[in-house]
Amino acid sequence: MNRFARLATRLLAVPLGIVWLEPAGEAAGAVPECWPAGAEPDPAVPACCRLVAEDGMPRFLSRVGGGSEDGDGDAAFAFAGVPLVGGSGELLGVLAVTDRAPRQWSEDDVRDLSDLAAACSAQMRMRTRSETVRQAREAAEGEATRVHELLNRSELLLRASEDLADTSGLDDVRRRVGDLVGGGLDPAGIDLVLVRQGMLHHVTGPADDDVGPTPRRLAEPFGLVSHWPVARAVREHRMIVVDGPSAADGAGAAPGPPATPATPAFDGLRLATAACLPLRGTHGTLGALVLGWEAPYEIGVDERAVLTTLAGYTAQAVERALHLDERVTVARQLQRAMLTELPGVPGLELSALYRPAARDDMVGGDWYDAYPLPVAPGGAATGALSLTVGDITGHDMRAAALMGQVRSMLRQADHDHAGEGPEQALCALERACRRLNLPASGTAVHAHLTPADDGHWRLTWSNAGHPAPLVVTADGAVETLVRHDVLLHHALTPGPRTCDSRSLPPGSTLLLYTDGLVEERGGDIEDNVDRLSHRLAAAPPGVPLDALLRSLLDSVGPRDALDDAVLFAVRVAAS
Repeated sequence: MNRFARLATRLLAVPLGIVWLEPAGEAAGAVPECWPAGAEPDPAVPACCRLVAEDGMPRFLSRVGGGSEDGDGDAAFAFAGVPLVGGSGELLGVLAVTDRAPRQWSEDDVRDLSDLAAACSAQMRMRTRSETVRQAREAAEGEATRVHELLNRSELLLRASEDLADTSGLDDVRRRVGDLVGGGLDPAGIDLVLVRQGMLHHVTGPADDDVGPTPRRLAEPFGLVSHWPVARAVREHRMIVVDGPSAADGAGAAPGPPATPATPAFDGLRLATAACLPLRGTHGTLGALVLGWEAPYEIGVDERAVLTTLAGYTAQAVERALHLDERVTVARQLQRAMLTELPGVPGLELSALYRPAARDDMVGGDWYDAYPLPVAPGGAATGALSLTVGDITGHDMRAAALMGQVRSMLRQADHDHAGEGPEQALCALERACRRLNLPASGTAVHAHLTPADDGHWRLTWSNAGHPAPLVVTADGAVETLVRHDVLLHHALTPGPRTCDSRSLPPGSTLLLYTDGLVEERGGDIEDNVDRLSHRLAAAPPGVPLDALLRSLLDSVGPRDALDDAVLFAVRVAAS
């Protein structure tokens, strides 16, 4: 009884569930239970008594108490109760749930509680058998097996509600469904199909797939209006059971596997029974979950309730996964749109690499930028280049939006302060953020790169609390550009910033990066910076910059990317 009360609270998302029994039920050896254990069942008990006393029909009331005609007591609450019926139609009790606040009970709520009451009634009826000793023993053995299966199904649904609640993608949903049904329902075949543009597409596990007994042959997408039973289940929004050739060829056919498999993924498998379960989402049917068994599999009322509930949990997980996939896709497109296409500059090779954090929105506030510097009024064109690598705090859509604003404002600051150093642009950015009340905080390295004599380039930079850039010369010597000022923060009063400069000879490489490259949980950031320096110094001469950046990310970057990472490299052409 405790299990059914607990399962009722989980399925209907209510704080209290109760199995209330008539005296006949108590005399049969059953014990009234409620969940949470030890909770006070009032005021549900008076409502259960009234349900039995009046008409014995299920009642789903959105408001009980508070002076209403259906109420018992003064406090308003929601009540839903379904009678528990004995083998001869007698009332044994009530399976009920209550909520502290009034609520509207959905059709799914009504169906779920009714299905649970049917299973609970079946368990209670087992206690009222009155047969001979031999018949009682045989019946007890059969009922014990059945009750064990019911309890296993209840546990399956409890695990499904937990395991499918935190899935992160469609392949994860597919894998967890395989794990769940593989240990309880034991199907020989599993298929998950989703509706996309009028077609049904198969969803596979990570390797199509070593999870469960899934067919290894990948099937092509097929039409929603096709003859496959799974397509019919999606079109008609109901469970379709394919049970032997009689389901396809008419009654009277010899027992055997279905003439038409339930789904193309089952083609070639000799399955005696298959169940096509539609996945009902918020805005329509998402697809279907198909389970198949090699031996005839009886799908009675109890099993149908279990399969329907399992399909409901799967549909919720699929809908959430589709939403996350869409959100990540949009976020990645936004991030790509805001990352700079690097300009072509004679005498320089430029390359950048961005890796988002492996969580949240898969985007963040890390960015790189490069663009020609404007010519100062009355000055001559120099071919100078502006370089920036920055990190706005956060790795979500908000951080990406702030990053886009800061990036544009810093570009404008360079144009407004043409001919001045990079520190002036950073100061102008801070003042603008403060005037506009833009809550941007983070770090950045802003640099100007100007061609000099004999193939050299003059690097001038200002560092606002950012990891120090690295310079490696053609002979493999690495220098850390350590000079820096305080970070950017909207709560700090803007003050003067400093800059420094050095010459970049031919063959030298400048590396700018964000802390996502060298920072990891439980690690020492200084050790990782040293490792980065050694890797940079050991790089083969002339290796393409894009290959160099990928190598540095793979060898130095943390495996569990909890933060975004940007690598931006500039190489001066060898003379």
